[in-house]
Amino acid sequence: MIAGDGNGARKWAMLSSRKVYECNVFSVFERESRGPDGRVGRFAVMEAKDWAVVVPYVRTENGTSFLMVRQYRHGADEVSLEFPGGVVEPGEEPAHAAARELAEETGWVSARILHAGTVFPNPAIQDNHFHVFVALDPEPKVTRNLDSNEIIDAHLMPADEIRQKMGTGELRHALMVTALFLADKCVAALGEKPARQAES
Repeated sequence: MIAGDGNGARKWAMLSSRKVYECNVFSVFERESRGPDGRVGRFAVMEAKDWAVVVPYVRTENGTSFLMVRQYRHGADEVSLEFPGGVVEPGEEPAHAAARELAEETGWVSARILHAGTVFPNPAIQDNHFHVFVALDPEPKVTRNLDSNEIIDAHLMPADEIRQKMGTGELRHALMVTALFLADKCVAALGEKPARQAES
């Protein structure tokens, strides 16, 4: 340790919590908490459902491609190129949510969905988790089933092109950067091509 007294590694104790706002995607609470050194502060915390995203690896004649979706994002007021994903519904397993979102947004399904990792989207103010999965060799098998307010185009994009451009242009969604990192790490750990692993 080069600064501090060790209290940075200790939890704060919540003294009270009051809901100040609620909408269909999250609730905001004002919490009063006591720090390990005795100080008391007020903090805003967003409670939200978990999210799940799936990175689909598709073999093509020209090498590996990612199955991706393009849609307008209201917060950024821009079009975003992303991996399929969405909310984990109450009582739903994250892996099921990832497979469901893949089918609903693209019409493709995979016989093998692998968990690549789970992280906090923004632990400073949010309490939910972001689950990342890999879909090996998905195929088009079902009809898309978009939500009422979803307008989405699905695309096959060369994987190396996405890796090169990630973090720029339409690929500036921070959680997609995380998803790509965890997915590639997961596939590399297989020690073999995704297709062979899926068939074993």
